[in-house]
Amino acid sequence: MSALSVILVFLGYFLLLSFLGTAAEYIDRKLYARMQNRIGPPWFQPYADLIKLAAKEDLIPEEANSAMFKFMPVLAMTAVLTAYLHIPLWNSTPLISFNGSIIVIVYLLTIPTLTFFLGGWHSTSLYSMIGAVRTLTQLFAYEVPLLLAVLSPAVLAHTWSIADMSEFYSNNPLYALTNSIGFLVALVALQGKLERVPFDMPEAETEIVGGTFTEYSGRLLAMFRLAIDMEVIVGASLIAAVFLPFGLHFGLVIGVILYLIKILFILLLLALLRTVTARLRIEQMVVFCWKYLAPAALAQIFISLTLNWIVK
Repeated sequence: MSALSVILVFLGYFLLLSFLGTAAEYIDRKLYARMQNRIGPPWFQPYADLIKLAAKEDLIPEEANSAMFKFMPVLAMTAVLTAYLHIPLWNSTPLISFNGSIIVIVYLLTIPTLTFFLGGWHSTSLYSMIGAVRTLTQLFAYEVPLLLAVLSPAVLAHTWSIADMSEFYSNNPLYALTNSIGFLVALVALQGKLERVPFDMPEAETEIVGGTFTEYSGRLLAMFRLAIDMEVIVGASLIAAVFLPFGLHFGLVIGVILYLIKILFILLLLALLRTVTARLRIEQMVVFCWKYLAPAALAQIFISLTLNWIVK
């Protein structure tokens, strides 16, 4: 593949992911509003917000590390986009596939969280640094349950390739039902990764203004916001590929429709979780993840190992 082809592929996926991400933000905000008996924003609101931010000036604090401050939003978007290239969407064949891709995807999705931390830390603002520390604390809380949850189906499928996993569960749908605990753990952990209620402590407006992004503005803030929107789609796509790998052999049109339905279903669950819960304290979040999510994920791995032993 030539350099021009690579650039065009990345550009195409970036435009697709940007569109889906902003659309997902609208759907999430609309669902959240309707669940609270509110009308919610118009369909163009996320796009208008991004355009407004992009038109504003980038203000960089005098004491901030300018290079790190500017580079972190770009790195966040790049990591999310790269992870998306490894995930099977409407069929079982992603753009990039190799054995071990599931682990690479999880750790690529860790990079945006680290950029939030580094961006806030190098802002040298008190509120940003508090948000950055909370971001890193949450990372240590939800990352292990999330990794264990998405790896448990790999144990049953005998592969570390997400493409092979999707193919295995697509051909053996009953096995996918045994991963229900892992699905719930991954869903809650994804909510923490996205820093949404009840895990929105790094951006708690009533406590630390804008948290990590307090000092960000203009195009840099727009890139961070877009990276978060894109991460919603990538996270939902990962869960769909691992736990809901159904309808991968019905052709392009039906495959795309089923992919969008699965993404909408996951967005609905995330919005519901955001609606029925209230913000936790940071130590409550850590205790919850290590006391409940991690053991549940380990239980899912035990179930997968037991099924492997029974099948043999």
